[in-house]
Amino acid sequence: MRAAVLGAYGAPPEPAERPDPVPGPGQQLVRVTAAPIVPLDLLCATGTSYFGAPPLPYVPGVQGVGTLAGGERVFFSTSAGMKPGDGSLAELAVSGEVVPLADDVPDELVAALGLSAVAAWMSLTWRARVRPGERVLVLGAGGAVGQVAVQAAVALGAGAVVAGSRRMTQRELARSRGATGVVDLSDVDGLTDRIREAAGGPVDVVIDPVGGEAATAALLALAEHGRFVHLGASGGPTATFSSAALRSGSHSILGYTNNALTAAQKAEALGAVLGHRCTVTYETVGLDHVADAWSRAGATPDGRLVVVP
Repeated sequence: MRAAVLGAYGAPPEPAERPDPVPGPGQQLVRVTAAPIVPLDLLCATGTSYFGAPPLPYVPGVQGVGTLAGGERVFFSTSAGMKPGDGSLAELAVSGEVVPLADDVPDELVAALGLSAVAAWMSLTWRARVRPGERVLVLGAGGAVGQVAVQAAVALGAGAVVAGSRRMTQRELARSRGATGVVDLSDVDGLTDRIREAAGGPVDVVIDPVGGEAATAALLALAEHGRFVHLGASGGPTATFSSAALRSGSHSILGYTNNALTAAQKAEALGAVLGHRCTVTYETVGLDHVADAWSRAGATPDGRLVVVP
């Protein structure tokens, strides 16, 4: 089969021939129709992730869409980069976690949504337990997780949904998808006050795939018993908090990872996102152009690049 093969840590994968994968116990062979390049793929391929350095060479790709031998259309995930073995950026892949899909959503869109959509949905429902009428702030609203989180918060009945992004185009896109307010994250001076103003008061829930100074400002915008869900650090590896504000407000700071979910939880979350017709911006590329797409995926946080083998 043809696949995107990573031969050196920190370098982009290149198109090459690779032996067809053989399903192990509990796995199924998937003919891949669309596979996104996601931040976890990029991280694992550096050889410096918290999972350890994956053996080289290997095929990256922790998720994708394809068909089983009987023609069933599925979303699937892999452990490529986290454990030895090949992933989804190939014509064929094996997976022990497949989710049946309806026929009314394009493969490329499902791939672009994927586990980012699962993270957005579960951050709001499972971790934050958002309730109708509550005020929600989504940081990094231009990225795939943020784009879905805005739409999911609207679908869940949030009273106010504020989208935070450095880019005006992404803030306006969030408005078009239901955000009731926006904030510019490129200037952190006065950001806490601007968040409260955009939300119409303190926020009950913060969804944070960003970290850094924006997260610090958002923590101070929380209402009493507010919940802050952290699931990424694209804006910085650390954020600080005021001890007095945290204790006096009885706030909760909650970590999130998709790795804590069961296969059933992932399937239910993806089904909910698709059922609410959430979408995300994406671009498709052929396997021959995977090296360029890989480089652009690391430099462009907005939307998804989806490889179509």
